[in-house]
Amino acid sequence: MRPPIIGKIRPGIKVLTKAARDKPEAVKIHDAGLARGDSFERIEGDIARATGIKTPLVPKNVPWFTCRASDFANPALAEDIVQRYGEDRNDGNGLRLWRFPVVFAFDDWLSNMPNQLVAWTKSGRQYFSEYGSDGRRYCKMYAPAVRDERANRAKRNWGGRTVILRQDNDMRDGLCDPQECPQYQGGHCNLSASFFFAIPHVSGLGLIEMPTTSIYVLQKAHAAMQTVAMARGRLVGVKFWMSKQELEISRIDDTGKPVRQMQWLITLDAEIDIAALLDGSDRRPPALEMAEQTVSMLEGGREVPLEHRSADEGIIEAPQTGTSESGVVQSASSIPPSDTAGTEDLESEYLDLVKRLGLNSEDGARQLRAYAAATFGRGWSKREQDVRGFLAQLRTALTNPAAFREQVAGIAADVAT
Repeated sequence: MRPPIIGKIRPGIKVLTKAARDKPEAVKIHDAGLARGDSFERIEGDIARATGIKTPLVPKNVPWFTCRASDFANPALAEDIVQRYGEDRNDGNGLRLWRFPVVFAFDDWLSNMPNQLVAWTKSGRQYFSEYGSDGRRYCKMYAPAVRDERANRAKRNWGGRTVILRQDNDMRDGLCDPQECPQYQGGHCNLSASFFFAIPHVSGLGLIEMPTTSIYVLQKAHAAMQTVAMARGRLVGVKFWMSKQELEISRIDDTGKPVRQMQWLITLDAEIDIAALLDGSDRRPPALEMAEQTVSMLEGGREVPLEHRSADEGIIEAPQTGTSESGVVQSASSIPPSDTAGTEDLESEYLDLVKRLGLNSEDGARQLRAYAAATFGRGWSKREQDVRGFLAQLRTALTNPAAFREQVAGIAADVAT
């Protein structure tokens, strides 16, 4: 479930059409609405009612973002965002939002940036696409209303209108195929997408939306999120920077010829040193990769490939009770916790700890999986600090292995039920 939306930042502006500019009354309403901070929808409606012009405003792509008080449930948030992250470039327009940080709420890129193809009619959505569980895009529609004969009216649907696969000769299998769709080819079905994010230091119980209709923005944002996800293992908590970049794009005109033009596109960037994360030719694998190896052992007992071991690495045996130089007997449980570094062999340490705790069995591995997920949450294996925390708990449990085994078994049983 997505958190509520508390406001909207727009990627562009709307300007008067030529027909509206020729009418002084339309210009007056437009300028007054901008001065009050009204939304473009309200300004457009006021002009249409006063002049009879059906479409007095048209979108215009600009290099900055529009953050207006009328687009927020709490109008003060818009001013706070502009004051905090706005920039005055000495062009006579004061503070404008050119670049600002965002944090996404989900590790799934599609939840952060849902998108669909939509065909609109005067009464609402006619057809719209949705992704299925198989990852394929399907064309959907609303089921026809069922008439209630006793009440002599359409039946009321609890939870909204029923959504079904499109069923006609154009889309017989229900798959969304823009190349064969008459609505898309006729220009009636277009992309509709939105970013949903939070802005650091901006209060509010919900997310901020930024709509877009550009396939180029969608592709570039998807690539940026996937790159960060591969490097960091997750998207939540990573600070991105949202800005605009003027790029040359290609499109096909009505005659079928390719046309190139410059356009301002929304871009995502993150302050991550990808080169440092990818450079592993002359050193051991990074801690995150070692964590993955540890989890693989936890989930199936698979041996780590030899190329992931260092030349001087050997098999670690369970420490035996011994005597120090001072003659004091030291048991295995009295060995102090290790102060691990980023290049340690987490997998070997894990195997050693599990063996000493008496959990080196199939049931033990299953119980440890449930225990780790219940303790650290889903996706814990992607977070280095959680992997290290898990190993720290195993080291602490050496003081009383029997009690720890009972605790792990109890939690695993609770999760199973």
